[in-house]
Amino acid sequence: MKIAIIGGGIGGLSAALHLLKAGLDVHVYEQSPRIGEIGAGIQISPNASRLLIRLGLKPALDAAGVRPLAVHQRRWDDGRTLQRAPVGLEVEATFGAPYYHLHRGDLAELLGGAVPAARLHVGHRLVGLEQRGERVVARFENGGSAESDLLVGADGIHSRVRHLTFGPEKPRFTGCVAWRGLVPAERINHLGIEVASHNWMGPDGHVVHYWVAAGRMMNVVCVVEHGTWTSESWTDKGDVAEVLARYDGWHPIVRGLIQAFPETFIWALHDRLPLPRWSDGRVTLLGDACHPMLPMMAQGAAQSIEDGATLAALLTAMPGDVPGALARYEALRKPRATRLQEASAANRTRFHLHDGPEQQKRDEAMAISGDRSIANIGWLYMHDAAVVASVC
Repeated sequence: MKIAIIGGGIGGLSAALHLLKAGLDVHVYEQSPRIGEIGAGIQISPNASRLLIRLGLKPALDAAGVRPLAVHQRRWDDGRTLQRAPVGLEVEATFGAPYYHLHRGDLAELLGGAVPAARLHVGHRLVGLEQRGERVVARFENGGSAESDLLVGADGIHSRVRHLTFGPEKPRFTGCVAWRGLVPAERINHLGIEVASHNWMGPDGHVVHYWVAAGRMMNVVCVVEHGTWTSESWTDKGDVAEVLARYDGWHPIVRGLIQAFPETFIWALHDRLPLPRWSDGRVTLLGDACHPMLPMMAQGAAQSIEDGATLAALLTAMPGDVPGALARYEALRKPRATRLQEASAANRTRFHLHDGPEQQKRDEAMAISGDRSIANIGWLYMHDAAVVASVC
């Protein structure tokens, strides 16, 4: 079976590796001139890391990544701990795989390095596709074309495959604006920040930060409500002074991180309604192309990795039945992805509560049970996306 994957990001590359391992003839077509990812940090929880480890990537993940000890959620002003849940050795022992923090570029490079070079085609911007019976033909801006038995759109939140297959889709601006920054460790050593995922929650905003790039950099993301910036690009430069002003009165660690930004990038957070369906004939979607989600569950990349593992397992279990495999792929993956889309949207509200009765209820609940405790997060981390016997 010949498979064309449009998009050489984390979802497309990991899907290619799963499909190649299954013995399928896979080629990846990426519009950029090289394999890589813009942006900064990314969290790979056990539900995704177990899949990458099976692909033989553990040494590369260990070298490039950081293993956090905990998720530490705190108040915005006085730094009081609301919840500190383990994600280190205890989580690895419980779920059989580690939790990693990585730079997005590092993860893309190690995935790209594992795909045979002859199967990676950069500089291929999709301009058209056509289904001809049991074949799909993709046409590229450079004049090239590719014919396959199955085409997978792993081309992200602005998916061209989705547009060509299902028509244009209008994103909804959430009102949230985010700034990101990568801070060299030497600039913030004096802050004594634990190797953990930190989330400071406050009125109309929150700040997440954690170590990446083998501990050489701190990834920082600052999100606020009521923003006026509406561009969804990850490459628009922001103003550090503006970020600092928006976090006036926040804890000295938060302000110290922002002050240490060498530069910052700004983007508007948009939401999208769940798609009614992900597949049409022999074309399907994967990752942000079909289930983009706000970053408040840190599961965007992990879910795209799960998609690829499930797709490969189903195509193996149902040889020759591409339409049937795609129907089962959607039936298995869509409810889980939708649940995480909804949980991410709900966290946007929870993280940004003003001090008062609702905030007090949230804090009490987190102290008693903890939404990130092992008992409460097990449904997410224990899932094995490569196990599809229950739907075959």
